[in-house]
Amino acid sequence: MATPPPQLNVSSLSMEQYHKISDEAMDTLLEELEVIIEDNGDPSYEVEYHSGVLTLKLGDTGTYVINKQPPNKQIWLSSPFSGPKRYDYDESDGSWRYSRDNKRLDELLNEELGRTFTTKIQLTLSSK
Repeated sequence: MATPPPQLNVSSLSMEQYHKISDEAMDTLLEELEVIIEDNGDPSYEVEYHSGVLTLKLGDTGTYVINKQPPNKQIWLSSPFSGPKRYDYDESDGSWRYSRDNKRLDELLNEELGRTFTTKIQLTLSSK
């Protein structure tokens, strides 16, 4: 079975809107991940955010890298479980969605991190 070609989504967001919305999403992720690590994590786990790049280090489990991609008006994810994905902002519901499966970024992270931390994770990135 062949992998479908990537879909090119043209965002109607202005660059100013993109930065505001993506910065809010990244700040929310950082804050919520810090709480999750503090409440449930191994002391060696850490989350850092610098220059539009969020790094979540989960020891032997692997490392997540989530970063802003202003030229494409996207947020990119590199997951130790599901690999790389590119998320576009969906203005209809204020979420970041992967065009190949229509899954929200927070939905995927909740599933994967729930398995890692063996507890229910409820990250919410919707801006609406």
